[in-house]
Formats: sequence, structure tokens, C-alpha cells
Amino acid sequence: MTSSNGNASALRKAGLFYLVFVMFSYTTGGPFGLEDMVTTSGPGMTLIYLLVLPFFWCIPVSLVSAELTTAMPVEGGFYRWTRAAFGGFWGFLAGWWNWSASFLLGGAYAVLFTDYLFPGITGWKHYLVSVALIAVITWINVRGIQMVGKVATALEIFIFVPVMTMIVMALMKWHHNPFVPLTPPHQPTFKIFGVGLALGLWLYSGYEQLSTVAEEVEDPQRAYPRALALVVPLSIAAYFLPTFAGLGSAGEWQKWHTGFFSDAAKMIGGPWLGTWMTLAAMVGNVALLNSTVLTTTRMPFAMAEDGYLPSALTRKHSRYGTPWLAIVASAIIYALLAWQSLGQLISVYIWLRSATTVLTVLSAWKLRRTRPEMPRAFLIPGGRMGLLYVVGAPVVMSLVALLGSDRFAAIGGGIAMALGPFIYFVLRRQ
Repeated sequence: MTSSNGNASALRKAGLFYLVFVMFSYTTGGPFGLEDMVTTSGPGMTLIYLLVLPFFWCIPVSLVSAELTTAMPVEGGFYRWTRAAFGGFWGFLAGWWNWSASFLLGGAYAVLFTDYLFPGITGWKHYLVSVALIAVITWINVRGIQMVGKVATALEIFIFVPVMTMIVMALMKWHHNPFVPLTPPHQPTFKIFGVGLALGLWLYSGYEQLSTVAEEVEDPQRAYPRALALVVPLSIAAYFLPTFAGLGSAGEWQKWHTGFFSDAAKMIGGPWLGTWMTLAAMVGNVALLNSTVLTTTRMPFAMAEDGYLPSALTRKHSRYGTPWLAIVASAIIYALLAWQSLGQLISVYIWLRSATTVLTVLSAWKLRRTRPEMPRAFLIPGGRMGLLYVVGAPVVMSLVALLGSDRFAAIGGGIAMALGPFIYFVLRRQ
């Protein structure tokens, strides 16, 4: 092993092709996980959310990420953008909130994989399978972004084929109006526009995350804007088309809960397609975990380089040039939490993710004012109005989602966010 600067030449960088698959794998992975949105917000409102939310969330965030990545293509990405714009305290919060948010979901993806693979096992056997998956994904990530990209590409192709098969067969067996009913009758308003909206924001989150590995990408000033331009429409299609086709063919909107895409595929194409879709959902969790480890483990590495976390986390692998200790440390935390499932964790997670997203878009506004001389190979289009749009839309959506949170999310999210300033001042005193 070497120090942070000891063997940068060992790092094998990823080109545009692998970057697209890694980015899509992290932000989307597949349609799995949105089924509860149908019963919570209604089939019509779900389809509207899937089409409209990107214009207020992931599209403006993608434009901000494209501009700032071309201006500051550094390891740590949006954490260092925030630090450059607002100083150490807010930069630390952006990094810490993001890293701690990954704790909520990293282990949960391993749990969901085990649930699909061995639906009958519980206890220590279930936990052992989850930890084994985390160990394999950790080894892949230590090998570097090229290896992560190759695995992400293979996994996404495996997912893509059965999803496309279901869509084509569903469109040939059309029976229902997928927009009816618009909202569920007698459903509390906060669930339709609070819980459902939070789930939608979770689905469309993460487009700034791959900025954390900017130094591991070939020609990031050109690759990132191009990757984002490809991934955003692909993600919208990956969510909308299977949901639209599934509701139009299988119907049964009241039964749409986690895992229902497999049931819908079985209703549309028979047991063989249902089994294929179940395997795709299982693989989807592997893809999500694989890309989550890649994007979030560069955060403690960058924060350690800046003196906020122990310097040992800056150590790079002598052969692969990756921050192996930061990767392993994060994986250990995921493994400790691998007995949890998604459940209400998403509603707490969205508080942390919304906070980091708001800091990211505000950084674009602040750096335009304080660092206008920075070379920007990509500029947010539309001048001042374009900048107002990419900053204002995510801020408004975050406020709407958080104000609509249920009690559990409000308390859990508030505590999770308050831990950031507390840990900052503890570390500063030490």
C-alpha cells in the first residue's frame, strides 16, 4: 500500500462507455422499487410524477453537475464544490450527510438481494449471504472504476432484456387505462403528495454523485456532460415505460407493492417471464450496491485529504490506485447495517439527500458570483434565468417533500441532519 500521492499512475481510468453504465446503475438500475408509489399516490399520479419530477429535480441537478464537473473535476466532487463555495463547515456537512446517507441504503441493497435469492432464510444465514455480497462488491471496487464499469455494464444488460420483453408483451395485451384512478380513494393527502413524492425524489436522485470519482474518468470535462445527457432520458424511460405498460396490461394497481414487477411479468408473459424479472430485480440490487460503493467511498477519502477524517483513509492501493481503506471502512459499516431493509429508511434518506442536493445547486450559484474566472467547458444554458431554474426548482421540491414528511421521517431526518454539525464541532475540537 502507498500514500495518497504515492502511485497515481496505477489508477486505470474509465471512458464514456463505462461511465454511462455506472451512472445509470447508480441513479436507476431498473424500475424495481417504485411499485409502492402506485398504491401510495395512485397509478395516474405515479405516471405524472415519473414524467414531471425530472424537470424539477434530476434535470436541473444534472445541469449543475455538468457545469461544476467541467470547472472542478476533482475527487470528492460536490463536497469540494460546496467547500469552495461556502467554506469548510458547509463542505463538511455536504460530505458527511452524503456518506452517512449511504449507510442507510448500502446494507439494505444486500438485504434485498438476499430476500430475492433465498426468500425463506432468516437470521444469521440471511445476514451471512448479505455480508458475502458486500465483500465481493468491495473487492470489485478495490480493483478500480474500470472493473466496476465492466460489472455494471454486464448487470444492466441482464436487467434490460427482461424489462424490454415485458414492455413489448404488455403493449400487445392492453386492457386498462393506466392513469385511472388518478389518486387512491380515501388516501391521506400527506401520503399522496408527501410519501409518494419522497419516493419519486429518491428514484431520481444521485445525478451529482458520480462527480466524486471525477479524477478516475478520462477527460471528465467532456465525458460527464455527455454521460448525463444520455443517462437522464434513459432513466425516465426505464421508470415510466415498464410502469405504464404494466398498469395498462396487468392492472391490479391496488396490489402494487415491492416486487410486483415480477408478478406483473408473470401475469403478462407467464411463469418464465416472472422468474426472469425476479432474477433481474435481484441483479438490480447488486448493481445498486456496486455503484453505491464506488460513489460514496470517495467521500471519506476526500474528507481525509482535507484533514476532517483520519489521514489513513487517504491510502491508495499499490496496484490499482484506489482508496482501498476508505472503501473497506465504508463496506464494514454497510455490513454492520445489513440486517435492515429499505422500508421507512428511504424517507429518512431523502432528508440527507435533499440537503446535499440543495448545497450542490447553491454552490453553482455562489461560484458563478465568486469565481467567474473558472474555466467552464459546459455552461448551464439560459443565462441568469437558466441558473435561477436549476437552483430554484430543486430547492422548492426539497421543501415540498420535507414538509410533506410523516412523523417518522421528520424526526429521523432531523436527527440525522443534526448529527452533521455535532460531529463537525467534535472533530474540530480534537
